[in-house]
Amino acid sequence: MKTVIACVSVHHGNTDKIARVIADVVRAEIVRPDEIIIDELREYDLVGFGSGIYFGKHHRSLLGLIDRLPHVRDKSVFIFSTSGVRNGLPQLPYGRSYHAALRTRLLDRGYVVVGEFSCRGLDTQGPVKVIGGINKGRPNERDFEQARRFAHGLVEKMSASSQDMTAEGVQGGGPPTGKRARLGKRLAGPPCSKTGEGETEPHT
Repeated sequence: MKTVIACVSVHHGNTDKIARVIADVVRAEIVRPDEIIIDELREYDLVGFGSGIYFGKHHRSLLGLIDRLPHVRDKSVFIFSTSGVRNGLPQLPYGRSYHAALRTRLLDRGYVVVGEFSCRGLDTQGPVKVIGGINKGRPNERDFEQARRFAHGLVEKMSASSQDMTAEGVQGGGPPTGKRARLGKRLAGPPCSKTGEGETEPHT
């Protein structure tokens, strides 16, 4: 499974730490958004997008990359982030999900979001700077273990989808058609499956 991760980690390297854990499991290369060659993304089976959260959204350079992506059909992607405040809690005026802006852009372009992950990270921005920040020591070993489980879930999900489509091609005497579309809907699932402390799992 050929995988690439586009990651932005600005202040404390929080998101980069999570990216490296995921990359180790899925055997991915990690690059910055400005290093992505868009025409070459078609060569990858899975693409990850991750950054810290800024004003309720992923980093602007990551959103800008998504805005330049072409419309596709059934390209598998995953989303991850770290943030000072837990994802999923009501955070006015940003809403409940910090992944919404990135996810919507991807879905609008025909990408299939097969999983999402988030955890807390050290935050020293704004008023919390005077107390030395919040979430000191995060992400920690527990976060890394959750990220590993998430990544293993991605591998299992991609392997199962590949086997399903190969089997259909053999049985039907041609490339998979309708079932692939149904599979995409199954993989997409609900916006995210929350498991506490901001973590999310691969969609089922």
